[in-house]
Amino acid sequence: MSETRAFDDTEALAHHAARWLCAFAQRSNGRFAVSLSGGSTPRRLYELLAQADVPWDRVHWFWGDERFVPPDHADSNYRMAREALLARAPVPSANIHAIPTEGLSPEEAASAYERTLQRFYGAEALVRERPLFDVTLLGLGEDGHTASLFPGHPALGEERRWVLAVRGARKEARITLTYPALQASRETAFLVTGAAKKDALARARAGDRTIPAGRLRPVGGLHWFIDRAAAGK
Repeated sequence: MSETRAFDDTEALAHHAARWLCAFAQRSNGRFAVSLSGGSTPRRLYELLAQADVPWDRVHWFWGDERFVPPDHADSNYRMAREALLARAPVPSANIHAIPTEGLSPEEAASAYERTLQRFYGAEALVRERPLFDVTLLGLGEDGHTASLFPGHPALGEERRWVLAVRGARKEARITLTYPALQASRETAFLVTGAAKKDALARARAGDRTIPAGRLRPVGGLHWFIDRAAAGK
């Protein structure tokens, strides 16, 4: 299933996404796993979630990708989520599963996070009928990248590993979930804002496999939460 919802602005988008995610979590039973996106677009969503009626004791928080910088660095996806959401809500520390970025090489960090995911999942191989995440939040770059899967990078072809180190695509190394892990979600939501994303959005929604976002094939529902600027309206 795929749906597209266009909103007047980022604020309206964030309010809808917060209600959608919160309602899904409330309807669930047992553990509820969310893979967070970095970047500027989801910050307002996280601020709203911090004030929402989320079943905090059951929800576990993961990251789809991370810049290989210290956790208190201005560019850290973990820091953004902590400041906007995790430090503002009664989230048990055991439910926060950040990507390690200190005391390890990027490759070692990727392997460590893969083990974290596998322990949570309870197996070393993903089964389509039992997704890893309940919700995966994703952004979209002007070049069509999502998470830290960039055009032309060898990580796009990875079919076995769940997490990889990405070097050379940006000034700093990145750690990213691969397609097998990103696609293993009951619901996947792209949050896309701004006219600069219009072309990439159209290509991604059309399933254009020449850009990373267009190659994603989630096992569950796919939602495009976009503003009117990105929609070209």
